[in-house]
Amino acid sequence: MESYIFAFPKAWEFNLGSSIDDVVKLFSRNNRDILNAIKSAIISIIQSINGLLDLIPWFVLVLVIGYLGYRVSKKVHIGLIYGASLIFIGSSGLWEQMLQTISIVIAAVILSLLLGFPLGILIAMSKKAESVIRPVLDLMQTMPSFVYLVPAVILFGTGKTPALIATTIYAIVPMVRMTSHGITHVDSDTKEAALAFGSTKIQALVKVEIPQAMPTIMTGVNQTIMMAMSMVVTCALIGADGLGLEILLATNRVEMGKALLPGVSIVIVAVILDRLTQGLIKENEVIE
Repeated sequence: MESYIFAFPKAWEFNLGSSIDDVVKLFSRNNRDILNAIKSAIISIIQSINGLLDLIPWFVLVLVIGYLGYRVSKKVHIGLIYGASLIFIGSSGLWEQMLQTISIVIAAVILSLLLGFPLGILIAMSKKAESVIRPVLDLMQTMPSFVYLVPAVILFGTGKTPALIATTIYAIVPMVRMTSHGITHVDSDTKEAALAFGSTKIQALVKVEIPQAMPTIMTGVNQTIMMAMSMVVTCALIGADGLGLEILLATNRVEMGKALLPGVSIVIVAVILDRLTQGLIKENEVIE
C-alpha cells in the first residue's frame, strides 16, 4: 500500500517514446528518396556558401570586417580589434573551421529568415494563426536543444544536413516572434492613415508597417544569428564540421588547451556578428 502512496503506480506508465520513434523511422523509410533529395540540396547550399567564403582572400575578409566594425561603431580601435581577432583565429590554425561554422550559420539564418519572416507577418495579421502557431513557438523555445538532434539524425543521418535542420528549428523562433511583435506594435494611427489614403492592407503592410517595424525585425535577425551560432556548436555531436567539432574532439581527448582555442574563436565570431548586427539596428533606428 505504501508503494502506491510514495511511488508513482507502474500500471499507469506508458511508452509513448517508442511509438514516436517507430512513426519517425517509418516516415524515414517510406520517404527516403525525398529526404535524400533534400539532403543533397542542403549539402550543395552549404558547400556553395563555404566555397564563396573560400574564394575571399583572408586579408580581404579581415579588412572588410575591420571596416564594418569601424563603420558601425565610429571608432577606429574597434575595427582594429575585430581585424586582429580574425588574425588570431587564423594564427590558431582554425581559419578553415571558422569558415565551415560560418557557412552553416549563414545557411541556417537565411532559411530562418525565409520561413520566419512570413510566419511572423501571418501571426501579426491573423488571430487564428496566432492561436495555432504561438503554442508551437513556445514548445520550440523551451525544448532542450539536444532533442532536435535525434529526429534530424533519424531522417537525414549524420553530417551537415541534420545540423542545418536542427539549427534552423532552434534559431527560427526569435525571428517569428520579433517580426510579429514589431508589426503588431506599429502605431495604429499610422496604419489607419495609410488605409484612409486608399492603401490596401497589403500596401499598408509593405510600405508602412514593415518599414516601421524594421528595428524590431532586425533585433530578431540578431537573436536568430546568436541562437544559430550556439546551436551549430552543439551540432558537432551529429557530425557538423567546424569549430564545434574541434571542441568536441579536444573534450573527448581531455585536451584543455586544444578545446580553449576553438572556444575562444567561437566567442570572437559570435561577438563580431552580434556587434555588427546591433550596429545595423541602431542605424535603422536613426533612419526611422
